[in-house]
Amino acid sequence: MDLSIVVPIYNEEENVPALYKKVCEALESSGLEYELILVDDGSSDGSLAALKLIASRDQHVKVISFRRNFGQTAAMAAGFNAACGRVVVPMDGDLQNDPSDIPRLLSKIEEGYDVVSGWRKDRQDTFINRKLPSVIANYLISRMTGVYLHDYGCTLKAYRREVLDGINLYGEMHRFVPALASQVGAKVAELPVKHYPRLYGTSKYGISRTMRVILDLMTVKFLLTYSTKPIQLFGKWGIYTLGAGFLSGAATIYMKLFEHMSMNRNPLLILTAFLLFMGVQFIVLGLLGELNARTYYEAQSKPIYVVKEKINLG
Repeated sequence: MDLSIVVPIYNEEENVPALYKKVCEALESSGLEYELILVDDGSSDGSLAALKLIASRDQHVKVISFRRNFGQTAAMAAGFNAACGRVVVPMDGDLQNDPSDIPRLLSKIEEGYDVVSGWRKDRQDTFINRKLPSVIANYLISRMTGVYLHDYGCTLKAYRREVLDGINLYGEMHRFVPALASQVGAKVAELPVKHYPRLYGTSKYGISRTMRVILDLMTVKFLLTYSTKPIQLFGKWGIYTLGAGFLSGAATIYMKLFEHMSMNRNPLLILTAFLLFMGVQFIVLGLLGELNARTYYEAQSKPIYVVKEKINLG
């Protein structure tokens, strides 16, 4: 199969029929063999009934229904796992993404890229609770991951199937897939796409999501840089902290011997004990991280590298 389109749906009853129609119109003349995977994320309105009706009329449509609301990342992961296409394209179900941009994303993939990320250059959302947090988040994500994109939050992207294999999604991780893909050498590009104001229903996102994105960004930074070598992160800070503790202890002894200051009245003594304790804790944490990393990779027979191709190896 050429293409799998994955759409998480949560309380989008009014948008579902128009979404299906636009996808069909965008792909009917493409000649592509495609599937449309609609994932109902525990909707409480009539979304699931609308999805079932469409699936009963069109064999291109597949429906996955969750027992309760698990969130956008979980819905996207379920769609990715069910996808059979050579290229997988996720998009929102609120009609703010335009399916007519899908052929353009596919053309960019054919140029040799593994990931093509949509950029809502003319974003039709409110500034304070949508655009401003997004600008800040995109800047932080780009700086910390080294993969510079204008719009990590745009759901409309295109991935080669093999890039998604081995990437497990948790929390709000779906927005970080380009950065995670770059870890295994994927070529990432960005393409401006159309964006429309929401016509029906209400947005499920707000400024409260920013904190979750920041916490997941810390996780991604750790995975990208230290997942196979945690001792180099925690051990380094352990050594710095122990060094500061020894310097503080030496200053405490000097003040006792030469300035006749009582050690039990010197706050540096407490600081020394604290720094030495924290230094040991950091190093122990790094060693435990090393054990967990080995357990993670060896228990799954998961390599710490990714092979692009093999020649004359049988």
